[in-house]
Amino acid sequence: MKISNPEKSGISKSKLLTMEKFFEEKYIQNGKLAGIQTLVARKGKIVHFKSTGLRDVENKKKIEKDTIFRIYSMTKPITSVALMQLFEKGLFQLADPVSKFLPEFKNPRVFVSGSFPHFMTRPADRDITVRDLLTHTAGLTYGFHYRTNIDHAYRKVWTGPKGDNTDFSFPPLNLDDFSKSIASLPLEFSPGDKWNYSVATDICGRLIEVLSGKNLDEYFSENIFKPLKMKDTGFFVQKNKIKRFAACYERTPKEYLKLQDTGSSKSGYSSLPLHLSGGGGLVSTTEDYYNFCQMLLNGGTLNGKRILSRKTIELMTSNHLPENQDMVTMGSEGSFSEIRYKGVGFGLGFGVNIDLADTQNSGSIGTYNWGGAASTFFWIDPKEDLICILMTQLMPSGYYPIRMQMQSMVYSAFED
Repeated sequence: MKISNPEKSGISKSKLLTMEKFFEEKYIQNGKLAGIQTLVARKGKIVHFKSTGLRDVENKKKIEKDTIFRIYSMTKPITSVALMQLFEKGLFQLADPVSKFLPEFKNPRVFVSGSFPHFMTRPADRDITVRDLLTHTAGLTYGFHYRTNIDHAYRKVWTGPKGDNTDFSFPPLNLDDFSKSIASLPLEFSPGDKWNYSVATDICGRLIEVLSGKNLDEYFSENIFKPLKMKDTGFFVQKNKIKRFAACYERTPKEYLKLQDTGSSKSGYSSLPLHLSGGGGLVSTTEDYYNFCQMLLNGGTLNGKRILSRKTIELMTSNHLPENQDMVTMGSEGSFSEIRYKGVGFGLGFGVNIDLADTQNSGSIGTYNWGGAASTFFWIDPKEDLICILMTQLMPSGYYPIRMQMQSMVYSAFED
């Protein structure tokens, strides 16, 4: 990976060094994070790429430039791009009911009262559309919200490696069975009424399988990973690469860094899972994810390979929430999200800045972004021709304000 002089791209080298020092002193030296890796690219050139700290505390292994990370919900933009490739082929329209392709979602019903498995429901006001899935307005939810009786039902209809699915583990179901299990439960609300972070992108993964006739991992490999040379991205870490895999940690009331998942062959990511989670199942490297981001910023191409059209990306990165609302205004109260900023709407797979003052941070209108459960984050600012990526492995995300801190420090380094 070639690193260019940031000064030639209008960014202060000394201020980027200050950012490196900040993360090292405030988070690494005092043990709040095991390690962190940051990338900044502007005007098509990588101007900053820094690895600080450890990828494995117990074995004192440093983060390297090719360390492999769990990216969790940073999988969602990849799945959304894959589905929109099929949109470009005319295989569906955004307004199509999901039941046209997944019959289990026909005649959806909305929760009124009760608890699993005894619910009182009413008919939904309308069908779930494909756009509802892409924008998290379908009425679906996540089991880890711990907020409603429907969240509880999600934890009951499948079990994870630790029994009741109460964490970020993936259900032992293929996408067909997973989709049917979700469709068997009531919706939180009628489609389009609210924004609620959910398993909707996993259902998008199932749509990709039905529309393409290929398993999700096969489709990703052929249509995204190989063309973009994302050689270390997939649903598991191959045996010959496991030595580069980072351990994952969690913050608890008693410990800064409690081991959540090993970076060895004992990890659940060391073999292909049954559930190919389009919502959160991928591992990747910073370099691989940079290739994906640069393709988006380029208008759908990278190194002569076209993944999407420029106009499709413009559609995806527009705010699709009704009346240009942001996620906070339209979201269900207390809903977890990788981004809960005011001033951020939602497109087809991305959070999108719509009101800079309301975000209370530096940036640009039209910047799009998302993060992952282990505190990873990326943003793309088309106005400034900017890509930034943050990789670390700490759960829960949002415990420390490292995403917003990186944003403020990167923009403070602008010199043009």
